[in-house]
Amino acid sequence: MLPSAKSESSPFESYEQAQQAIESLVPMKSNVAAVKELGIAPPHYANTVILTQADIVRRFVPSALLQRQDLDPGLLACLQARNACRGWEVSASRISKNRTGNFLADFTNFSRRQETTGWRFNGLILLVDDLVVFRSWGGQPRISELEITKNPLGPFQDIGPAVLAR
Repeated sequence: MLPSAKSESSPFESYEQAQQAIESLVPMKSNVAAVKELGIAPPHYANTVILTQADIVRRFVPSALLQRQDLDPGLLACLQARNACRGWEVSASRISKNRTGNFLADFTNFSRRQETTGWRFNGLILLVDDLVVFRSWGGQPRISELEITKNPLGPFQDIGPAVLAR
């Protein structure tokens, strides 16, 4: 009888499936058609950010500590391609939030227990024209959070500040 919520923003069933999809793209060999086959190319996939060449430069231009030769060859190819370079940043997640515990204590606001589980995935695909030149991924393969809130005054806990503010 306690509330629950789900957030699904992914065509993938798991973090591992998303990871395998990005890893299946072979830099300097895969093309846009391969990305579209995976279902993660805009506008087919809603949670994809389209990056311009300027966005990519801001993210990857070498700093004083990182030399040009330290960059991935695909990344260099993208930067050298100038306006032919673009990127797709893919975000995927499946998050569940469940309130568990004693219904009466939760309902009367004495004690609430919320469990959050799921995963978050981020992938980056860089393209020069229609060729994938670079891909990387990261994220949180497993999310497991527990939030416990205790209010000794129960339903009266929040009344104090409201009365004092007037």
